[in-house]
Amino acid sequence: MRRSDFRYDLPPELIAQRPLAERGGARLLTLEGGEPCDRRFADLPRLLRPNDLLVFNNTRVMRARLFGRKATGGQVEILVERLLEPDEALAHVRASKSPQPGSSITLTGGACLTVMLREGELFRLRARDATFAEIMAKDGHIPLPPYIQRPDDVADEARYQTLYASREGAVAAPTAGLHFDAAMLQGLGEIGIGRAEVTLHVGAGTFQPVRVDDLDHHEMHAEWLEVDETLCERVELARQLGGRIVAVGTTSVRSLETAAASGQLKPYRGDSRLFIRPGYRFRVVDALVTNFHLPESTLLMLVAAFAGYEPMMSAYRHAVAERYRFFSYGDAMFLTQRNPD
Repeated sequence: MRRSDFRYDLPPELIAQRPLAERGGARLLTLEGGEPCDRRFADLPRLLRPNDLLVFNNTRVMRARLFGRKATGGQVEILVERLLEPDEALAHVRASKSPQPGSSITLTGGACLTVMLREGELFRLRARDATFAEIMAKDGHIPLPPYIQRPDDVADEARYQTLYASREGAVAAPTAGLHFDAAMLQGLGEIGIGRAEVTLHVGAGTFQPVRVDDLDHHEMHAEWLEVDETLCERVELARQLGGRIVAVGTTSVRSLETAAASGQLKPYRGDSRLFIRPGYRFRVVDALVTNFHLPESTLLMLVAAFAGYEPMMSAYRHAVAERYRFFSYGDAMFLTQRNPD
């Protein structure tokens, strides 16, 4: 298949710019017998079964967007991609002219960074007299996605973060998890739905477009993840009890499937460049809670691989016609795996 196979028309006004008043207030589109069905996110517990295991991504979004000036006076916008050491980071740097190794950047709050070297599209930066954690806590902004066309505000501090986020390191939220409020999390446990966690620190590459039409030539961005022994044991127990493995978000899918690349789910810690597209055979995940994804994106390709290309593209056309809200602060879907043809 080609990138152009995943194109769909999306009116700009359907891109959600702000969260709903309540976390659990979203709509939920399901595929039942291959046909789209309109529900509410509050209906999710009725779509799950006792002994199902929900797998959440517990990454926490960093205040990773920083602003400053080069020594020449030019304005700079920095998006921290990954912390390497307390005082070193890989980052995207936007400026009229790319900074040179050895040059300095002074941030709005006064902290100073040194540009060490360039690594592909990223720059290695070193902080002076402070750690990046301290700098981001003081001067950082929540890195809202590029399709949210407004500055971040106080509300985003809470709402662009899942309730269970615990391991800081992401520059984008695992947005399927944003719909789960405290009442739903508690209620799912009360009806016998299990809960487990993985960690995948979502990188800015998740928003990068696929630049080649031949998908065989696309190179996935790397993201760091961890699947531990406890998670593997929980999956095995759920299987023994007849439950399904329900990934909350595509990041949970990529974590589980990366850890099962050998054919068996095992603990895993490190980078993943797994590219899931139609034709991929899933080893772990049986069902998926996900938001809507950008046209021609690798995430749309992943859900099409999971639920079937034709049903998925039909569901997206239905969602547009029914005025669903799209992307990070938008509505959700619940999908079950469809075996590849």
